[in-house]
Amino acid sequence: QVQLVESGGGLVQAGGSLRLSCAASGRTFSSYAVGWFRQAPGKEHEFVAALSWSGATIYYAESVKGRFTISRDNAKNTVYLQMNSLKPEDTALYLCAAGSRGVGRGSGLYDYWGQGTQVTVSS
Repeated sequence: QVQLVESGGGLVQAGGSLRLSCAASGRTFSSYAVGWFRQAPGKEHEFVAALSWSGATIYYAESVKGRFTISRDNAKNTVYLQMNSLKPEDTALYLCAAGSRGVGRGSGLYDYWGQGTQVTVSS
């Protein structure tokens, strides 16, 4: 069992930066792939970024490529999402996810989800 708790969200002006963190419990977390997804009001979950357990494989959504960076510190059981050059369309609830069935863009790969942290980007 893995529990995930996100933090670091907030209100930022367009062009600004935020760093989201996802703290995980569970001794096997280092063997899980992790992903960040986001959900805007009235919309489906949208894939943002994903990282394999080793860090060797990384995926980004086209909409965030070059602006967002996913990383992990397995010693701290923590995953990060550095978000730069934020845009109003990045406004959403950001959720962290973890799973043991490989890394990818599909939400179905991930078994464990956090409650999310809200990111609001003003224009």
